[in-house]
Amino acid sequence: MKKITALFLALMLVVSLVPMGSVYAEGETTITILGTSDLHGNIWGFSYEDNAETKNNGMARVYTYIKQVRAENPNTILIDNGDTIQGTIMTDDLFNKNPEREHPVIIAMNYMGYDAMTLGNHEFNWGIPSMKTILGRADFPMLCANVRTADGGLVTGEGWTIVEKDGVKVAIIGVVTPDVPIWDGGKEGIDECTYEAANTAVKSAIAEIGDKADLIVVSAHMGMYAEFDEEHGSDSAQKILDDNPEIDAMLVGHMHMIVNEKQGDTVIGGPRNGGRDIVRFDITVGSDKAIVDAKVDVIDMKDTEPAQEIREIEKVVEAHNETINFIAGGTGDGEEGGAALGSTTAKFQPENEIAGIPSGRIMDTPVMDLINKIQLENSQADVSSAALFKNTSDLPEGDINYGDIFNIYKFDNTLYRVPITGAELKAYMEWSAECYNQWVPGDINISFDPEYPDYLYDMFAGVDYEIDLSQPKGERIKNVMFKGEPLKDDEELTLAVNNYRYSSALKSQGLVSGKKEWESSSSIRDMIVAYFAEHSPVAPEVDNNWKIVGVDLQLDNPKRAEIIEKINAGELETPYSKSINLND
Repeated sequence: MKKITALFLALMLVVSLVPMGSVYAEGETTITILGTSDLHGNIWGFSYEDNAETKNNGMARVYTYIKQVRAENPNTILIDNGDTIQGTIMTDDLFNKNPEREHPVIIAMNYMGYDAMTLGNHEFNWGIPSMKTILGRADFPMLCANVRTADGGLVTGEGWTIVEKDGVKVAIIGVVTPDVPIWDGGKEGIDECTYEAANTAVKSAIAEIGDKADLIVVSAHMGMYAEFDEEHGSDSAQKILDDNPEIDAMLVGHMHMIVNEKQGDTVIGGPRNGGRDIVRFDITVGSDKAIVDAKVDVIDMKDTEPAQEIREIEKVVEAHNETINFIAGGTGDGEEGGAALGSTTAKFQPENEIAGIPSGRIMDTPVMDLINKIQLENSQADVSSAALFKNTSDLPEGDINYGDIFNIYKFDNTLYRVPITGAELKAYMEWSAECYNQWVPGDINISFDPEYPDYLYDMFAGVDYEIDLSQPKGERIKNVMFKGEPLKDDEELTLAVNNYRYSSALKSQGLVSGKKEWESSSSIRDMIVAYFAEHSPVAPEVDNNWKIVGVDLQLDNPKRAEIIEKINAGELETPYSKSINLND
């Protein structure tokens, strides 16, 4: 008996020395694939516009988890799904405009040991040459199987790569949404490229790979369902799967939403943005390399401590500090912060009546009037449209720095002036108003369709109008007045609109027939900076040129007040995507 016990203990000791996950059972091997997406330049876990640490995101937190998984299973592969080098003041204002500088995101990714990265649409924001210069410093392959340059070669030189772990060969194919030219057409090198349907490019890549790989992983920078090409699905991850059932795992992104599902034998995962989550695939194969088991999980970083190794990389620290100085009024060249950009006489946004329901999206506010006023002055257009890009966007009372400007206008958009008819403008306004849910009797709050991202809701200046939320989508815009008279369908006007909205809505949705007749030489954000430099102190002003009608929110009902008190106290969830109805 003692001999048997000793033998058992010896065997347990041997088993304990085998790395967890490396051997699943006799002859079986588990490969772990970790996937990030839409990191948007958030290395540190820091909100530069708020000058504050975040608590649940950032590449430093992600790296803590990566180290943990690698310790559990040496057979771990790390990939990224794009929209990685763009998205913060640090990336956009200090490095992407100066591609000759070593990019801190790429430096951090090299340190973290990525095995491959797929291009996202935001990698193209500064044109092809700048993108190639920035990404060319990576120690890992850049994948994009569906974008080709004028000479027929792939834009990054590679569409797929093979990573081998413990004798298991894993093919990774990267594709980006082919809608890139909708957003970035006209920038250097963009229009010279061709953008193939993702499903077709993946099929070709799988044929090229042939029997070289044991597992097929697709990293697709797009949502599960078509964004623009609903008829053919060229920008749909679902279409990739439908046409290529041999895919074993798929990492998706672009839409900033969690995806965690299994279709047939294929595991599919997608994280939120900014390093809020990381996707984990665990795929076990037998001695014949056939899949025995496949799992996917999406890991939230909210309880993860940032890895100090990332925050101690010399060039990352320098970039972080340089950004903080830049926001405080420095030059962005390492100098200490100087004078403020300007000042305000008071806070700009009204307080939210209901926590989580932004006043800036249900009424006219000084922030939106300011942006539209600046766009009208710079473009000399008749009408202007702009969106509240963040539900928390505001300008504080007192001195204003670059972070405050970024907070109300986070994208590096330029401004267009476009000819538009009265009928086209009304159609555009109806498209924008689709973001709201229809009000029904008993609803005590305005709510929003969760299928419409916040940044798609535009507010207009230069016209007066009403939004009747008792009506279905497409029939909500009422009483549009231009210069004191009802706007006629055949009336000809000019519209100030940012370059992204022009491409991704006005043109792609067929809302306007006219082409841009003027484009600004500076970004809209720079226009706002210039306005504060000239006009400070700036007072919050609102002209209330639009309002929501057709609703009775029962403002004097004591029961409504009781419910709102509970929402604001955190006792009830915010009714953001579905109104609370007293008749239910």
